[in-house]
Amino acid sequence: MDIRGTCISSTVDEHGPIYVYQTRTSRILSFDGQIYQSCMKLNDINGLNLGYTQAMMAGLFFIPTVKTATIMGLGAGSMVKNLLSSFSELNVHAIEYREAVAQTAKKHFHLPDTDRLFIHIDDAVNYIKNTDIKSDIIFSDLYNSEGMEPKQVQLSYLRDCKNALNKQGVLVLNIWHTALELREELDELLALEFENRLLSFEVESGNRIVLAFKNDIPSIKREALLTKGKLLQEKMNIPMERYAKLLSDILFDLKDGDSDC
Repeated sequence: MDIRGTCISSTVDEHGPIYVYQTRTSRILSFDGQIYQSCMKLNDINGLNLGYTQAMMAGLFFIPTVKTATIMGLGAGSMVKNLLSSFSELNVHAIEYREAVAQTAKKHFHLPDTDRLFIHIDDAVNYIKNTDIKSDIIFSDLYNSEGMEPKQVQLSYLRDCKNALNKQGVLVLNIWHTALELREELDELLALEFENRLLSFEVESGNRIVLAFKNDIPSIKREALLTKGKLLQEKMNIPMERYAKLLSDILFDLKDGDSDC
């Protein structure tokens, strides 16, 4: 279905078109005129409007103090803006393959000009293989017009992401509308590389969010997790309490399962 709204910008680079649409309340980035790549509310330019991006922030529950974050795929910069506005001492590295996308984010989506944001125009696989930057959290949301980017389903990519994490770092992946065979392959690779130190959950949009831990999943009591969910909800203005409750249930089930062995 075509996106409803007025097209206010249309750009073409060597990889294809980049469209910006505007409605009465929102501004939308799309690469094909049909699927939302990103959506910004005009009255909340730093907010996270898409549910799966809110859910990806659940990785923050397990990081005591987040100082450095890496985002694979800038898009319109929604995740970048929310993180920068929520954490005043956080540095964000955003990797974007298309220079034209980065320019569109700056021009139409209020991407801030700050020395805490580093935009790297590079292929995600190449960047993460060669970077010497260690991150507390890495968000991997790599998609093309046909679905999940196959490069995200490579053991070498997952290993390089793990190596680019700090000791207690978390890799957060978004999996959406992916063929069953590809999903199963990714699950096997994650289990192998991260030694089953994984948590995953579904969100209403049909996306599956996976948290992969470089080392052991931190032990966190239910009450502490719910408290952190409330604090992050107030700080980030997104519904983090629901994900805190969801993850606390998952962790309880895991612990209960271990006790039965």
